[in-house]
Amino acid sequence: MSDNPRPSLYGARYTVRMIGRRSREAMRAATVVGHHYESGDVIAVDVPLPADVRAGDLLAVAATGAYNHSMASTYNLMGRPPVVVVADGRARLVVRREESDDLLRREVGL
Repeated sequence: MSDNPRPSLYGARYTVRMIGRRSREAMRAATVVGHHYESGDVIAVDVPLPADVRAGDLLAVAATGAYNHSMASTYNLMGRPPVVVVADGRARLVVRREESDDLLRREVGL
């Protein structure tokens, strides 16, 4: 919801892959959700992922792009994620992750 509103706003669909470890399990349809525990916080529905995908695995969501960054919010004081450009097998950070200190810096107190 805060870092990827496009699926809930207008049904954007994404390719999702598990990265960082190999699995020999068969693929199965899975729903990938965000971290807000809200009914609209769904990133992808019925995407093929290994049957043994588990908490802590890293999932790559391809082509979320600049639109997500410009539409992102700090809903529930969640910082926005980094923006990483991947081309020719190389990854480059172009926008750093928003940290709690970034969010709290705007607070002036009572």
